[in-house]
Amino acid sequence: MRMLIVGSKGFIGLHALDYFKEKHEVWGCDIFTNYNERNFFLLDTFNPSYNAMFQSQAFDVCINCAGAASVPDSFIHPERDYELNVHLVFKLLDSIRQHNPKCKFINISSAAVYGNPRTLPVNEDHLLDPLSPYGLHKMYAEQLCREFTIHFGLMTCSVRVFSAFGPGLRKQILWDLFRKSKKESRVTLFGNGNETRDYIFVDDIVSALDCIIAKNPFECECYNVGYGKQSRLKDVVALFFDSLNWHGDVQFTGEKRIGDPDFWQADISRLSALGFSPRITIEEGIKKYVEWAKSVSSD
Repeated sequence: MRMLIVGSKGFIGLHALDYFKEKHEVWGCDIFTNYNERNFFLLDTFNPSYNAMFQSQAFDVCINCAGAASVPDSFIHPERDYELNVHLVFKLLDSIRQHNPKCKFINISSAAVYGNPRTLPVNEDHLLDPLSPYGLHKMYAEQLCREFTIHFGLMTCSVRVFSAFGPGLRKQILWDLFRKSKKESRVTLFGNGNETRDYIFVDDIVSALDCIIAKNPFECECYNVGYGKQSRLKDVVALFFDSLNWHGDVQFTGEKRIGDPDFWQADISRLSALGFSPRITIEEGIKKYVEWAKSVSSD
C-alpha cells in the first residue's frame, strides 16, 4: 500500500509516519524538512499546492494530519484557523479528485465539533454545536468530505479525536503542567477541576487509523477516537504531579476559558465494531509522557 501523510511533522502525523512506514510505502508532506528525508514532499508555506504530489504518485490512502490545533488561537486568528482547517482540506480533496480519485482520504477532525454534549457518552449522531471557530472549522471540513463523496465519488471519512496526548506534544494541559512545575511552587489552572475529558494516547490513535483503513467502507463516515472513559481534570493533574514527584500547590480559578466544553466522554462503539480497542490507560500514558518530558527538558 502506498500512503501519504500530510502534516507528517506534527504530533499525530509524526507518530503515524513512524508506525505506518514499518508496514507500507509511506510518503510525508509538510512545510518543514531536514532535507535528508526520502519520500517527502516539501510544501510552500504561503501557497501550498498538492497537485504535484498526486500527479507524481498514485496513493492508496491519504491521511490529513495537518491544520491548526488551538481553540484559544482560533479566536485570535480565525482566518488562519480557517485556512489551515478548511481551505487546506478543500485543496487536498480537489487535488485527489483531479489526479488520484481512487485514493482514500482520512481527515483528522476533533471532538470540538460537539461543543457541550447534551448526553454522555456522546456518539457520532449527536447534534454538532461547536463552541469555537476551531470547532466550527473542523465541522466545515467534515462537510467538505461529505461533499466530495456525494458529488464526486471520492472515498472519505473523518475521525473525531478527543483529548490526544503522548510523547512529542509540546502544548495543552500536560505540557503546560510540566513547564509550570519547573518554575513555580504553585500552579494555577482554569476551571474548577471537575471538568472531564476523554484522554486517548497517541499510539491508540494511530492504531485506530490502521483499523479504519483496513475495515471502513469510506463513504464519508465519522468515527469517535477516544478511550471511552471520562477523567476529571483534577484527577489527571494529581496523576501527573504524582508521576513527576512534584509536591507544589495546585489551585483552580473557577474561571471558564472561552471555547472549552465542560464534560467529554466518547462513545466508541462504532469504532469498536471495526475491531478497535484502546490499550494505553490514562495512568500508563501519563507515565510515558512524563518520561519523555524529562528527557527533553533541557531542549
